[in-house]
Amino acid sequence: MTDISNKKVLIVATDGFEQSELFKPREALLDAGAEVVLASIKTDEIKGVVSDTDPGKAITPDMTLGEVNVADYDALVLPGGVGNPDALRLQDDAVKIVREFLDQDKTVAAICHAPWLLIEADVVKGRRATSWPSVRTDLANAGAIVVDEEVVVDGNLITSRKPDDLPAFNKAIINALAKVPETA
Repeated sequence: MTDISNKKVLIVATDGFEQSELFKPREALLDAGAEVVLASIKTDEIKGVVSDTDPGKAITPDMTLGEVNVADYDALVLPGGVGNPDALRLQDDAVKIVREFLDQDKTVAAICHAPWLLIEADVVKGRRATSWPSVRTDLANAGAIVVDEEVVVDGNLITSRKPDDLPAFNKAIINALAKVPETA
C-alpha cells in the first residue's frame, strides 16, 4: 500500500454531499496514512445523501471554510451530490480555496457534480476533465476539454464521473500525493 503519512488533505463539503464520495475517499486517504480535515460553511453536523429518497450519514466538520489556510494542505477533495457543490459555489471562501489550491499547484480532486466548484473558480479552461453527465455542458461552456472516462488526471487536477468511479478516483489522489507517475 502507498504511504502518504506525511500528507494533509482538506475535504470541503456541506449538506447534500454524496455520502460515498466523501466517506470513501476519506477512508482511503486515512488508510494510506494521510491526515484528513473536513471544512464546511459551519461546524454544525452536515448530512449526506445516498439518493433522492435516502438520506445519508452525517459528519461534523473540523473547521469552517473561513478558517482554512491552503498552505497547510497538500490536496483538496471535493465530493459531489447535487446540493453540496451547488451551495458551495455560492460561498466566496469555497471558490477562493479551490482557486488557491490550483494556483499553488496542489492536487485538487473533484467528482460527480463537484466540478461546478471548478467552473465557479474559473480554473478549467483548456484542461481535460470529466463529471456527472449533466455537468459536462457546463464544463465545456467554461472551456474544459470534456471526456467520458472514470478518472481524468490533468496535471494537478483530478476529476471523476460518479460513485462507481471511486476506486480509480481514490487511487489517482493517493498516487498524486505519493508522486507516483501516471501510466497510460
